[in-house]
Amino acid sequence: MPDLSRSQIAVYGAVAAALLLLGARAIRAEGDSGGVSSSYSSDGGGYSSGGGDGFSVDKSGSGGDVVVDVTGAVARPGVYRLPAGARVTDAVERAGGASGGALLEAINLAARLADGQQVVVPKRGPAGAPLATGAAAGEEGPISLGTATVDQLDTIDGIGPVTAQDIIEFRDEHGGLSSVDQLDQVSGIGPATMESLRARLQP
Repeated sequence: MPDLSRSQIAVYGAVAAALLLLGARAIRAEGDSGGVSSSYSSDGGGYSSGGGDGFSVDKSGSGGDVVVDVTGAVARPGVYRLPAGARVTDAVERAGGASGGALLEAINLAARLADGQQVVVPKRGPAGAPLATGAAAGEEGPISLGTATVDQLDTIDGIGPVTAQDIIEFRDEHGGLSSVDQLDQVSGIGPATMESLRARLQP
């Protein structure tokens, strides 16, 4: 084997040093790419990755919410979304609270809300009685099943004070009703009465 000259040894040494440097850089790059950090925001903002692409996943979904229409004697009538299990009082508060002249004692503030329900806060009439709703006052629209009082139900054909009270108790026992058809489970309500209820009530 021929002896290597000093110049050849220097060239081989430089090549070896270059290879070692490239190998070290490659190992360092692989370590950096595997160290992506992640964090979870506890304030409801969801999960976010520490990578540079800005990837995020929102885990604050609104599954199970109920949407209700709040009308009558409230500060801001309108349609509102509330969490499942919310009560009539929560809907009234979301609508800005009762306005002057509201007759809150005429409705069950503790009743559980159902999706699609209309909450009607009646206004105080002469001598403190609630103003009529439904057909007795056409401009007010149908009677809300979720907040109907005994006096309001008593105005429906085929419904007397006793049956009206039974309906109120049935509604409260079930935490609110999502459909008028559920009233066929109330004792004393037959097909003809159900037709009258469907015509005058809404969930």
